[in-house]
Amino acid sequence: MTTKPLPRKKINKLFKEYKFKNYVLALEFATQVANLAEQENHHPLIALEWGRVRVWWWTHAIEGLHKNDFVCAAKQMNFKWIKF
Repeated sequence: MTTKPLPRKKINKLFKEYKFKNYVLALEFATQVANLAEQENHHPLIALEWGRVRVWWWTHAIEGLHKNDFVCAAKQMNFKWIKF
């Protein structure tokens, strides 16, 4: 039996990739993004790998971008403690 992946809708998203010296620093950053998401009650897709975190912001309910996405992305990019 062969299977095909379901087609994905093309939805505009805000994306940023961050690189770190090790897994622990990447995990700490991902945790900070998660804490921000909880504070804002707005949750991105976070992908964590060794030395890398990728974050996508978009609003599921409207299948696109909303003001909240831009606010959260800006806050995320202003984390002062980041040790790349």
